[in-house]
Amino acid sequence: MNGGPSGFNNAPVTRAIVIASALFTILFGIRGRSSKLGWSYQDIFTKLQIWKLIVSVFAFTSTPELVFGIYLLYFFRVFERQIGSNKYSVFIFFSVIVSLLVEVLALKLLNDPSLKIMTSGPYALIFSSFVPFYFDIPVSARFRMLGFQFSNKTFIYLAGLQLLLSSWKRSILPGICGVLAGFLYRLNIFHIRRLKFPDFIASFFSTLSWPSMGSASPTGQGRNAVGNAPSYEGQQVEGNYSARSSSTINPPEDSIATLVSMGFERNSARQALIRAGNDVNAATNILLESQAH
Repeated sequence: MNGGPSGFNNAPVTRAIVIASALFTILFGIRGRSSKLGWSYQDIFTKLQIWKLIVSVFAFTSTPELVFGIYLLYFFRVFERQIGSNKYSVFIFFSVIVSLLVEVLALKLLNDPSLKIMTSGPYALIFSSFVPFYFDIPVSARFRMLGFQFSNKTFIYLAGLQLLLSSWKRSILPGICGVLAGFLYRLNIFHIRRLKFPDFIASFFSTLSWPSMGSASPTGQGRNAVGNAPSYEGQQVEGNYSARSSSTINPPEDSIATLVSMGFERNSARQALIRAGNDVNAATNILLESQAH
């Protein structure tokens, strides 16, 4: 199971974050300052070193964390394709802000000397993404190994566990706060999933990084328009698809691959795309609804 077609097609926000994380981590590592990454309560509220907070959103403190973190960020690009870059930008902003606020509160309440400095990296985004991954990406294959049962989602969970335990308490707390932020987004508090940034903010990411590698999606087919996609959560689809189902054009392979990567069967994905007029977002809702019944 992967995150869809190879490369960053229809995922410019994820591409920008992956590039920023890699560059910040490498830059601070080359300069021998990786040990100084991470922020503390005193850095932000006493010394007012806001730059540490900004850097901590992107830069990992070690190479193993970078490898697992980049892999998970790359995989979770499937959610940007599903809800659109605009709403995905809102999801990122909400996850980071909420996670940081909860971390600050936890540090104040716990008053644990071993938690004076938090680990650095996009933990909020990564672990908040595990919430839709758990609820909305179905298991499509199961297998047994050494007497244990695994699924096609197991490796993603193992990569997340490795990242969660990478710095013990210093990484566990940000991971838990990220998961909490993901749940709050899913619960749609303050109607957060209705919010959208002005289109130029989300599309700005497209100009920050070079064109993605991999096969490009045909224009107007299987592409998530910025700010014009439904929530990643299975939800009621307005109206019906009888008008769209008249389309006899075979769905593009990259659209089918995107749905298959979410765990749906190939034939079901193809039929849903035909019903939805090759609209990946609408086809996803059709498949999720069919599983709910």
